[in-house]
Amino acid sequence: MRTLERSSHPASPKHDELLKARTALAGSSIYVLRKLHIEGDGDGLIMRGRVDSYYHKQLAQELVKAATGDIEVVNALQVVYTPKSDYAETR
Repeated sequence: MRTLERSSHPASPKHDELLKARTALAGSSIYVLRKLHIEGDGDGLIMRGRVDSYYHKQLAQELVKAATGDIEVVNALQVVYTPKSDYAETR
């Protein structure tokens, strides 16, 4: 039977910030924010995806910045109107 060993090296700070950012977006009560993509980009993070208002674009940025602190966040979100019928979650 194989056992998993913990690495003696802690996770990188950027990796920790990426997890915090993803958790913040995933915990949002706003559906479109939960569906956004965020990834590491050099020394910072970049958000990608589509939102239906500039308010949601700003809200996503503020959620990520609050969760990650001083790390640079590039907001590459596109604002595109999406009819509410397209938000239906598939189960």
